[in-house]
Amino acid sequence: MSDGDRPTFDIAVPSTDPEKKEEKPQANGNGTGDVKGKGKDDGKDEVNEMSEEDLQLKAELEMLVQRLKEPDTNLYLPALESLRTLIRTSTSSMTSVPKPLKFLRPFYEEMGQIRERWDVSLKEQRSLLASILSVLAMTYSDTGKRETLFYRLLSESTEAPGLWGHEYVRHLANELGEEYNAHYAAELANGDGEDGLDGLDRPEGLKYTTEQLRALALELVGFFLKHNAEADAVDILLELENIEAIVELVDDKTFERVCRYMVSCVPLLVPPDDSAFLETASAIYAKYDRYPEAIALAVRLNNPSLVRKYFEAPKNPVMKKQLAYFLARAQIPLHWVHTAEGAETEEEDPAPTQPDDVLEPLGNVKLSTHFKNFGKAVGVEEPRAVEDIYKSHLEPNRTSQPADSARQNLASTFVNAFVNAGFGNDKLMVNAPEGQSWIYKNKDHGMMSATASIGLSLLWDTESGIDHIDKYSYSAEEHIKAGAFLATGILQAGIRTETDVAYALLEEHVDSKSVSLKVSAINGIGIAYAGSCRRDIAEKLLPHIADETNTMEVASMAALALGFVFVGSGDGEIASAILQTMMEREEAQLTSEWTVFTCLGLGLLFLATQEDSEPTVATLKVIEHPIATIAETIVDVCAYAGTGNVLKVQQMLHLCAEHVEKKKEGEETKTDGEAAAAAAPIATDGEGPAAAAVADAEGDVNMGSGETTAQPITATSAAPAGTEGQAETAKPATEADGENKDKEEDDKTVDSLKYQAFATVGIALIAMGEDVGAEMALRQFQHLMTYGDPVIRKSVPLALGLISASNPQLSILDTLSKYSHDSDLDVAINAILAMGLVGAGTNNARLAQMLRGLATYYAKEPDCFFMVRIAQGLVHMGKGTIGINPYFNDGQVMSRTAVAGILATIVSFTDARKFVLDKHHWMLYWLTTAMYPQFLITLDEELEEKPVTVRVGQAVNTIGLAGTRHGISGFQTHQSPVRIATGERAELGTNEFFPYQTVLEGLVILKKNEQYDAEDQN
Repeated sequence: MSDGDRPTFDIAVPSTDPEKKEEKPQANGNGTGDVKGKGKDDGKDEVNEMSEEDLQLKAELEMLVQRLKEPDTNLYLPALESLRTLIRTSTSSMTSVPKPLKFLRPFYEEMGQIRERWDVSLKEQRSLLASILSVLAMTYSDTGKRETLFYRLLSESTEAPGLWGHEYVRHLANELGEEYNAHYAAELANGDGEDGLDGLDRPEGLKYTTEQLRALALELVGFFLKHNAEADAVDILLELENIEAIVELVDDKTFERVCRYMVSCVPLLVPPDDSAFLETASAIYAKYDRYPEAIALAVRLNNPSLVRKYFEAPKNPVMKKQLAYFLARAQIPLHWVHTAEGAETEEEDPAPTQPDDVLEPLGNVKLSTHFKNFGKAVGVEEPRAVEDIYKSHLEPNRTSQPADSARQNLASTFVNAFVNAGFGNDKLMVNAPEGQSWIYKNKDHGMMSATASIGLSLLWDTESGIDHIDKYSYSAEEHIKAGAFLATGILQAGIRTETDVAYALLEEHVDSKSVSLKVSAINGIGIAYAGSCRRDIAEKLLPHIADETNTMEVASMAALALGFVFVGSGDGEIASAILQTMMEREEAQLTSEWTVFTCLGLGLLFLATQEDSEPTVATLKVIEHPIATIAETIVDVCAYAGTGNVLKVQQMLHLCAEHVEKKKEGEETKTDGEAAAAAAPIATDGEGPAAAAVADAEGDVNMGSGETTAQPITATSAAPAGTEGQAETAKPATEADGENKDKEEDDKTVDSLKYQAFATVGIALIAMGEDVGAEMALRQFQHLMTYGDPVIRKSVPLALGLISASNPQLSILDTLSKYSHDSDLDVAINAILAMGLVGAGTNNARLAQMLRGLATYYAKEPDCFFMVRIAQGLVHMGKGTIGINPYFNDGQVMSRTAVAGILATIVSFTDARKFVLDKHHWMLYWLTTAMYPQFLITLDEELEEKPVTVRVGQAVNTIGLAGTRHGISGFQTHQSPVRIATGERAELGTNEFFPYQTVLEGLVILKKNEQYDAEDQN
């Protein structure tokens, strides 16, 4: 027998089964180590299957292990070097273990014992053997001991882990994360932050510190970054809570992929990791002079000092102008970039410190000019008539016009305003042959909306717009005067000029004795200065919230206007004032339908501020009035808007799951399981089939017996407005009286549960910032629509409109089309509005056809017909050039002012019959804060428009994919300016120019490429 064969006889393969450890094979007479000769045959089979090359390698490895047991210490280092070389140079397929690891596996435990027996003076040998054991430990990965990591740290090796291969590095990273989590758990349990975790049976009792683990992690991150594994690098640092360290490790080749991956992870992280990722990514971008991306992340963080830092950082004045365009789009308060840190608490906006050429883009001053030029370039500058939108001749089977002509004139007013918004040349109002003639075709409060529509037609045109509107502000007719005030505010939406005309004109009328004029002036200021955080506006409006002699209408509108102006600021003074008035007002006042806007104003202050809202929510829990529950729900959902926070979505679903049945005399309100148990008796308790029919009309689902007693209700036989779509059924007078009494009780119950409506909308508000979450929310809405109470059912369409604004996905359109034919007219009305929101500014042909069909279907139902017309106007908003989607900058940044406007409009539709469908249709103008052109206009360095070739196509997610991928698919080539719809992306067609920002959207400044050669490009 040769010496090379001897290790096979002496050493038994270790077993992981504790019961079999005692059954060590005894050497038999022939020295083979077999038990009853069984292993002998198996060994022969294995040997026969192995190639000659494998047998030679196996023998060589066994010989090297044998050398490590020899007393001659000089043999150790050469043997270990040979082992290291054999392991590193081995190759294997994707599905098999490398041969050296496979053949050395039986000797793993013995090699560990050999190392322990060696003298401490053999430092180099012990270190190298520990490194080899660390690699071999990968084959024992199921033991839970994390010995790959243990031996790596024990070796104290200075060799890069990557020299042992990719799989080793990944394995080490995995154990590193596990160890850190166990380490952290032990610290929490023991309160001991000094020592690491050791609870395992390890030689030498090594204990790790956090610094050791993080130091090793940084070595692995360096390897990952060099080998296109940026996602793995970010993940290991996230697990070790050391993400800031990556700033120093990235280089100019890897930083972009790292940052894009980090930003895409943010919706999936919990605080404070989400903020840490954004801050780290912004620091990396700034390090490589990518200030547009850095400032975009600072805006997402809502951090004034960071915004100011990145705005001041670039030395190139042209880059500063590009950043100014971005900040103007995001509606960032001017004093965030004008003053030193902390100055946002000043009483007034300080004197501008930026040069004039930066102030112009910072204030959006030329937006109207650019928009009108864009309209000419795409051929939509000509005004469109209302009939061009309605296309009544295409509505099939149109028998008669609705009787209420004044109401239809009002609808036409809104349609005309939305369709011609921003162009300032509509023929109905601005360029009407007889000036005020169309205004007088509307009745009373209709005049107000008609006059206000002039502001929408002249949107952003601050120079000539005031001249058109000013004459109406002196009208003797109060409604026209109120409309002029609102138009003044609408006109200035999002524009910051030195003259500050809107506030100068409206300030004095805030104190008007007329409620109508006061409310109009307050709303005008709220719309004009949304997101500006101006202290002088707060000082003007706060007294109207605190003054208990004011009606709830005035106080609520003042609170909402401050919510608009200070959206997302978390302003404690305003929040305290709103909470104070909610505590001090009498119960009868708080019961007003207007109070919900006070709650919304409070919620908007904390929009996307997350845990900053917690003190306010805690205060609301103290208030005993039911309105406090509504306020608490609104503040909660606003605080987590766009975060995709799963726990908050679950919390809202829990609120929606509470069912409430009718309250009978002598009974308490039943919820959840009690309601299900009591469902059958209620269905048959004295009212019979008629009650079931009413329940069906209101959207209740009969979950009791299998019988269906509901009668079909069609649109043509639906009850008039105000009856909530209930079927007309003949009943005795006594039954009718009893039902009226029950109806009043039901209304009270619905009012007390109105928070469910905001919980439903809140699911969409939270989930809309993240694609996967938004898709999951759509499924939840289907369940809520099927099993929810009426108050929830009529809110689901509103939530769908919010989650997909200006983004007409086919599945959502079909769902809303189904809901628009619901037997409950409240559901149908909200579904029709949602169709308008989803298709806003898209000119979607399929949606336009659906709405024409609905115009015929609801020809005899005035409320529904009115909403169909409004939706038609929204779909063709700005002739297809203006959208309301709150996300911009390639969907990465949420516009808080846009969310505020859409949310306010949606809240008004939670009780549409008391607001928009009654005398307060002007609330539709709140959408103005969300309206912005969907364009790409390229400018030269002098800010003059410069047409270039661009490709526009569907955006493709390339994050985490290997290689250089195209960011768009199915593109078309155009000359700028071009329209960029939601979900689309643009790229420059040639290398003739370099853009100052990578996201081609809105106003983009270009730099001439001096090295460009047109012939080379061809």
